[in-house]
Amino acid sequence: MKKLLAALLFAPLLALAASEGYKLDSAPVDVTDPPSLQRGAQVFVNYCLNCHSANYMRYNRLQDLGLTDEQIKSNLMFAAEKVGETMSVAMRPKDAAAWFGAAPPDLTVIARSRGADWLYTYMRTFYRDPQRPTGWNNLVFPSVGMPHALYQLQGMQTLKVEHATDAHGHHTETKTLVLAQPGQLDKVQYDQLVGDLVNYLVYMGEPAAAKREQIGLYVMMFLLVLILVTWLLKGAYWKDVH
Repeated sequence: MKKLLAALLFAPLLALAASEGYKLDSAPVDVTDPPSLQRGAQVFVNYCLNCHSANYMRYNRLQDLGLTDEQIKSNLMFAAEKVGETMSVAMRPKDAAAWFGAAPPDLTVIARSRGADWLYTYMRTFYRDPQRPTGWNNLVFPSVGMPHALYQLQGMQTLKVEHATDAHGHHTETKTLVLAQPGQLDKVQYDQLVGDLVNYLVYMGEPAAAKREQIGLYVMMFLLVLILVTWLLKGAYWKDVH
């Protein structure tokens, strides 16, 4: 019985470990950086919102990033009329399934589901693969069904596989990506763009996170002051008892 319970307890961890393959890069996430979040929101609505929805995020939450209603309407609203609407797409799930094989997932909480590092590495490891229906594959997500939406910015990468055998007869395989055709951005610029996009996706998963953490800090400071005042008050009440 104990072995069964242990197996059930650690099964998710074992499954996660088994799914790990490509080493993930650290995402430059800072949800307290409004300019980065604004740039990320612009990338999201221009390149992601065409297929992926964010049905649990309203445009007016972008006001928290320092944007006015007019700025939101002029620069970020292409599929809605009111800032109170959610970030939905016009494409029907049935049509999406017919075109892509499956409906593109909603991205509202994708950063909480996949993790920022996974998304950051994923968006930078697409490569050309003629054997795939879309012509694209990915090192982090092999046999991915999504085409590379940012290839014009990043350029076209190809996969280079090198095989080696050590002195003990162990075979190793090394996969690297080679830029075959440059894009509109260089590597540093593209990495920054993807970093801003991932930063926004993290923010979108919990827009109130920064405010919640700030309030929590104030509460902890208040409690520390209250403990000090209580300790001094206790001393004043009990000073004549002894």
